[in-house]
Amino acid sequence: MTTLDGAQEAPVPEYAVTFRSGVETLAGTLALPRGEGPLPGVLLVPGSGPLDRNSDHKRMPLGITGQLADALGTVGVATFRYDKRGVGGSTGSWHTAGFYDNRDDAAAALEFLAARPEVDPTRIVVLGHSEGGLHAAGLAAAGAPAAGLVLLSCSATPGEELLRWQSAQIAPTLPRAIRGLLRLLRTDLEARTAKTHTKIKATTTDAARIEGAKINARWHREFMVHDPRTDLARITVPVLAVTGGKDLQVPAADLATIRDLVPADVETHELADLSHILRPQPGPASLSGYKREMRQPVDPELVGLVVDWVSAHMGGTR
Repeated sequence: MTTLDGAQEAPVPEYAVTFRSGVETLAGTLALPRGEGPLPGVLLVPGSGPLDRNSDHKRMPLGITGQLADALGTVGVATFRYDKRGVGGSTGSWHTAGFYDNRDDAAAALEFLAARPEVDPTRIVVLGHSEGGLHAAGLAAAGAPAAGLVLLSCSATPGEELLRWQSAQIAPTLPRAIRGLLRLLRTDLEARTAKTHTKIKATTTDAARIEGAKINARWHREFMVHDPRTDLARITVPVLAVTGGKDLQVPAADLATIRDLVPADVETHELADLSHILRPQPGPASLSGYKREMRQPVDPELVGLVVDWVSAHMGGTR
């Protein structure tokens, strides 16, 4: 058990901790609101890519898990968030970690949180964004100690099919000059994506160079064959699922699939103007808006939905 010391100055005391996942040592932040415990808790599982405990990438500081942790702390909910492999204070390599390695890390983080004496292990919610939502669903389906799930921008579509869908959505939103160049080169973005998938499937290494770029090949191979519907059908705890109407990376229509498959209480919300990074996006949906949007906080309506749902289901001071 990690001894807590050196709390950072914050409205909610935060402690830097480490935990083991297989051979790796991962670093995270445990936030413990003041007050009588044991407290309800939320494990925050980040999305895809080399993200730290706050969901920040070095070129894209999203702050999703960090901001949600702050909001949950104000209503007396303990939170735990962590750096992914090879990021921040965590050992390992992001480039060689597989999709299911990430799930193992989330399971180890949940075990760490449930073992804290300050936290009530019967009142823990697993909250995941994007890929993190898939792992939250997988943990619950496997019987992990989760009393509820919050799935933000979480897909219910098989991996390879989802990647093809993304290409189809993104192609029309590219800048006019790029679309013109693609036409000039007679390049079909969806067809090119399919060829890339074929090359990735032929790899056998954890990392590989595809079309000049180093990619996490094992993660892609595992993700492409993953079908989240299998996990969703085995969830027996309450679920809150929220996806944006302008999400180009996860179909908002998957909310209906989640609602239909999960044999438990499910609350779903499609927030019309929300993009995949959980901010409102004015105008037509486009990835180009991310750079501007991430300067704004996570959508207050979304934060309110999460805080209210967790408080209603697990308790809190709200």
